[in-house]
Amino acid sequence: MSKTETQSAGKGTCIKTGAQIIVDILQEQGVETVFGYLGGVVLPLFDKIYDAKFNFIIPRHEQGGCHMADAYARATGKTGVVIATSGPGATNLTTGLATANMDSVPLVAITGQVRSDLIGNDAFQEVDTTGITRPITKHNVIVRDVSELASTLREAFHIANTGRKGPVLVDIPVDVAVSSIEWTEPGVIDMPGYKPRLTGHAKQIKTAAQAINSSQRPVLYVGGGIISANASKQLSELAEKANVPVTMTLMGLGAFDQKKPLSLDMLGMHGAAYANFAVQESDLLISIGARFDDRVTGSLKTFCPNAKILHIDIDPASISKNVKVDIPVVGDAIQILPELAALCEHKERKDWFARIAELKKRYPLTYDKQNGLLKPQMVIEEVYNQTKGDAIVTTGVGQHQMWAAQFFKYSRPRQFITSGGLGTMGFGLPAAIGAQAACPDRTVIDFDGDSSFNMTLTELSTAVMYKLPVKVVLLNNGYMGMVRQWQELFYGKRYSQSSLVNPDFGKLAQAMGATGLTCESKDNLQETVSKMLASEGPCVVDFHIEPEENVWPMVPSGKSLHEMDGIDILERLA
Repeated sequence: MSKTETQSAGKGTCIKTGAQIIVDILQEQGVETVFGYLGGVVLPLFDKIYDAKFNFIIPRHEQGGCHMADAYARATGKTGVVIATSGPGATNLTTGLATANMDSVPLVAITGQVRSDLIGNDAFQEVDTTGITRPITKHNVIVRDVSELASTLREAFHIANTGRKGPVLVDIPVDVAVSSIEWTEPGVIDMPGYKPRLTGHAKQIKTAAQAINSSQRPVLYVGGGIISANASKQLSELAEKANVPVTMTLMGLGAFDQKKPLSLDMLGMHGAAYANFAVQESDLLISIGARFDDRVTGSLKTFCPNAKILHIDIDPASISKNVKVDIPVVGDAIQILPELAALCEHKERKDWFARIAELKKRYPLTYDKQNGLLKPQMVIEEVYNQTKGDAIVTTGVGQHQMWAAQFFKYSRPRQFITSGGLGTMGFGLPAAIGAQAACPDRTVIDFDGDSSFNMTLTELSTAVMYKLPVKVVLLNNGYMGMVRQWQELFYGKRYSQSSLVNPDFGKLAQAMGATGLTCESKDNLQETVSKMLASEGPCVVDFHIEPEENVWPMVPSGKSLHEMDGIDILERLA
């Protein structure tokens, strides 16, 4: 047994193979659904999976399977699990692992490896999986001895879903999977070198409360860490008691109910103008579970020029990494926020809220509704209205992602699932499948773009095979939309290689066994959305939208957060 596992007195033992131990550990950890793809060196494991008690979903590509496990984790808060074979099976996971790592998603990837005696000999389907994935996982390890397999897997689950969460990869040579060992009931996980700090420093929390109480123009700036910590309720209690407006990052959408008056919606490059102006004019920025990435801050030199920065985060490495922090508090938000709220006073701040109301009125998130063409924002609003805002939403990456962030209002955590840090095109459809597997009774909508959807559309066969009724709202403009927008604004409309020739997506969906619909006019929008939502199985709707519609506002790269393009358009349409 490894040093981290101790034998329980009085417990019986039996002989088990490594493959059986893997299955048993998955069941011990409460895993209900596994995503994975077969291959030669994982056949011993899949033979044991044959009798396993969890659901198993086979994607059409390992990348899709990793995105499914990722979204399953985001939708539930549990640890997602994906299995792949050695060589190309493992390398096909890399984009999914990097996506989960950037967005702090708990995930355990189990990869097969060639026999131990062949490692380093360029054997068939051999790659250095741990070497390749070390920069894109929270932790990874190769198991060389079957006696260490159980403890390693338990530690993998513990590491993945504690502290700043993230993906852990366990690489298992096939000889370890077929080796047998005398199995003993588990003991206690003890990892002296891994002790995430959960409780905040009392003095720092008191200092933070004093700063909030004395502030005239505070803003709460919250990210996905609130959702990871399951601290949305505590966030709302703090915001309402202290009477502080709340803006969210892309990953933080759903952390605070956007229908509440205190909501400033999303900030950043394509965030609401009123959120960006409020942040720039604040005297105290209270960051919780966010990492001050470049899409939020714009130019660091002019970010929040007159504000103190208060940063609450479970990851000490994130404190002052990008922006110098005045008041750091390291720990778990679900523990810190109630302590902070108890020390905060309710302040009216009438002048501050009057200024915010002025900004909201002057620069609303809107678009030209008089234009005769079908607008993407119009499609999203119609879906929002017909689902009563209650759907789980996934997206690919591009313009459609930003429109989904702007025009679908999120009221609860784990409702919006998207690739933030890595910006992974093709994430939307497999993510929808993972979310639907996690939440079979919920409506799951994938807002996707034609370019993004093209990258992983074969996963529609997975949805059909497992009867997962995901709805794909395909905003088809015939371009790589966000790239085209940049080419229009910064490259003189020289649309170099950004236009596409697409298939008939409706007919393609039908050929794959799903429902396929097409909508080319806003006159048919309401009826088409209604048909989509009423369809029993997977459904793809090809919405032919205005080809050169842009996302506004937009903070150009290198500009300050308040230097937004398109605010004159929003002001005119207000």
